[in-house]
Amino acid sequence: MKTYIVGGAVRDGLLGLPVQDRDWIVVGATPEDMLAAGFRPVGKDFPVFLHPATQEEYALARTERKTAPGYRGFVFHTSPDVTLEEDLVRRDLTINAIARADDGSITDPFGGRRDLEAKIFRHVSDAFAEDPVRILRLARFAARFPDFTVAPETMALMRSMVAAGEVDALVAERVWQEVARALMEQTPSRMLAVLRECGALGRIMPELDALWGVPQPPLHHPEIDTGLHMMLVIDYAAERGFDLPVRFAALMHDLGKGATPAEHWPRHHGHEQLGLALIDAVCARLKVPGECRDLAVMTAREHGNVSRAQELRANTLVTLFERCDAFRKPARFGQMLLAAESDSRGRGGAGDDFRTRPYPQGPYLLRALDAARGVNAGEVALRCGENKQQIAHAVHSARVSAVKAALRLGDDPAQADDRETPNPAIL
Repeated sequence: MKTYIVGGAVRDGLLGLPVQDRDWIVVGATPEDMLAAGFRPVGKDFPVFLHPATQEEYALARTERKTAPGYRGFVFHTSPDVTLEEDLVRRDLTINAIARADDGSITDPFGGRRDLEAKIFRHVSDAFAEDPVRILRLARFAARFPDFTVAPETMALMRSMVAAGEVDALVAERVWQEVARALMEQTPSRMLAVLRECGALGRIMPELDALWGVPQPPLHHPEIDTGLHMMLVIDYAAERGFDLPVRFAALMHDLGKGATPAEHWPRHHGHEQLGLALIDAVCARLKVPGECRDLAVMTAREHGNVSRAQELRANTLVTLFERCDAFRKPARFGQMLLAAESDSRGRGGAGDDFRTRPYPQGPYLLRALDAARGVNAGEVALRCGENKQQIAHAVHSARVSAVKAALRLGDDPAQADDRETPNPAIL
C-alpha cells in the first residue's frame, strides 16, 4: 500500500502558494486494508476514508466509466490493481494530475509541471468531455489564476461539450456552487470570459450573457459594452474583498440593460425595473440562496437612486430606507451600497479615473440612515394614540426631520423632487 498527495495541494506547492487542503490517493489497498489500519469510511459513491489522526481524506485509486449524461453519470471501479497513472488520467487538467510521494518524489505523467511553467490549462485526456462540471471548474481556476490561458484544444473540446448539451445536464446546486466559488476568487471576470468563449455562459445564465454587445453612453461608460462593464464591476468588488452577496449583487445589477430595445441604445431608461424579473429567473434556475437573491434584487432596483442620493429630498431618502427595510436590516443596506459603489467604480479604461474618483454617496446615505434610525419610534407612537396610520405618518415625518437636520437639507424647490428618476450618469 502506497499513499500520494495529489491535485491542488501539489499544484499550489509547486507554484509556491499556501496549501489549504490535501487530498490523498492510496494505491494497492482494499477497503478492508483501510479499516484494519484504523481509517473511517465516509465515501458514498466510492471508497473514501478519514485518517485516524489527521482526519484528512484518503481515496482508493480508482477508474471511472461514463454511463449517463451529466456529472453524476459515472460508474467507479476501485481495486488494488489500479495504478497511480490510471487514477491520474481521469483528472481534469494536467496541472491537477501531479502526485507527490511520501519521500517528496513527483509523478507527473501528463506534463503538469510543464503547463504550470507555461501557465496553461490543458485537459489530461478526452475523458474531460464526460463531465460538464469540469467546464465550470476550469472557469473557476481561470478566476483564481488570471494569468493562465486555456489551451486551444481544451477550448475546442469545451465548445463541443456545450454543443452536445452536456452543460444542460448540470444540476442547479452544482452550478451555483462553482459560480459562487469563482466569484470569490481573485479575478472573477476571467470566469465570465472563459464561460462565454466556450458558449457555456449562454446556457447557464443567458440573462447575463445577453449584456455583451449592448452599448452604453460613452461619456459615463468609456468601456461602452455592458458586458465589459460587468467584468470591471465584479473585479472591483473582488479587489475590495467584498463578501459573496455583494459580489453576486454586483454581477446582477445591470441585467435589465440586456432587455432594453435596441432602438433605444445606448440609453437604458427603466433598466432597473426590467432587471428584476431577470434576476428572479437566474436565482430560481440556479437555486441561489435567499441572502444573495434579496441583495441582488435590491441593488438592481435602487442603484440609480443611490447614484443620485445627494440630489434627493429627505422625504425620498426616508422612503428609500423604508422600501429597503433598512431600519430593520441596516447591514444589508450597507451591503447594497458596496455593490452600488462597485458599479460606479467598475467602468472606464486606460487613462480613465472612475476607480479613484470620490464616491460620497455611500457615506452620505449611511449618515442619513443613522439619523433616521436615531428617532425613537416608540415615543412618537405614544403621542399619536391608537391610529396606526397616523403613527406611521408621524414616525416617517420625524425621520424626515432628523435626516434634514443631519444633512442640513432644506425645502429648496430647486432640489430634486420625490419622483425617483434615474441619474443619467448610471444609464
